[in-house]
Amino acid sequence: MARVAMVFTGGTISMGFDPVAGGNVPALDGASILARTPGLETIADIVTIDRGLTPASHLTFEDVLAIGRVVQEALDDSSVSGVVVVQGTDTIEETSFAWDLVLRSAKPVIVTGAMRAPHEAGFDGPANLRDAVAAAVSPELRESGVVVTLAGTLEPADDVTKLHTSAFTSFGSPNGGTLGRVADGRVVSERARGPRRRVDPVPAAGARVHLLTAGIGTDGSLLDAAIAGGADGIVVAATGAGNTSPGWLAAAERAMAAGVAVALASRCPAGPVSVAYAFPGGGATWVRAGALRVGTLCAIKARVALALGLGAGMSHEALGAVLADPVGSESPPRASPEPLG
Repeated sequence: MARVAMVFTGGTISMGFDPVAGGNVPALDGASILARTPGLETIADIVTIDRGLTPASHLTFEDVLAIGRVVQEALDDSSVSGVVVVQGTDTIEETSFAWDLVLRSAKPVIVTGAMRAPHEAGFDGPANLRDAVAAAVSPELRESGVVVTLAGTLEPADDVTKLHTSAFTSFGSPNGGTLGRVADGRVVSERARGPRRRVDPVPAAGARVHLLTAGIGTDGSLLDAAIAGGADGIVVAATGAGNTSPGWLAAAERAMAAGVAVALASRCPAGPVSVAYAFPGGGATWVRAGALRVGTLCAIKARVALALGLGAGMSHEALGAVLADPVGSESPPRASPEPLG
């Protein structure tokens, strides 16, 4: 029988209701969660690895990289067919992408959790765990990198997005769509994963990178504050295809002159940054000024890539390659030609 390492880190799937606190708090370790999950023994032999009971919103880059080292050790074990990481759903789109950038193996790594706690009606943890284990042993998902599964869908780590705060079907992939699904314990593939981004070498820690969102009536004052606060990098979630007011660009130019890496992303959930607009603060003016141009990564994932890339000591050119869409990946159609490369 196949063997799967299951790394438990906490999250809603581990929560119990605390009447004193007035809400859900971490309570169940891996063995307790598995005891509530019948049927796993028919899919694979499970090796349990407990990494604490940490709410996903409390995780740091140091925590994520430490978990990544545990996952890599399991992947390097020739007796293990795949790895499942169990965590809270709040930051799955960040953690899964971070591991996708640094892990090195053809074996599947599946990240899952639950939208309901064990004591709540409709507890979805057991079904998600069974689907995750089925995915972890599936040859269909070899070379697919890190994949997130909840409610039966299989989402690539570089695109998966939490689209709803509490719905069972919270997760989707706005750019490329789902990779497939798990139905009756079997993986049904709908498309291949495609080229992946890499951070090399694997960093010991993430750099200090701030994410700032542009909007009506905002300027570059927060960007200046981030510089003053010692930021190593800044990701600007610009409007539309990468446009801001002139004040944002002026502040970014000051940051870059001070040696701070600045990446231009979009606050939209899908689509790449464009250089179609050349008015002051338009995407073309940001790229001319030296900002790193983000492809279809959402802004929160761009922050992960920039933080890990800077932590790894990657060059400006290498950072640009990590933030851009990988060579060979499908590009969405563009509305107008782009005069800048």
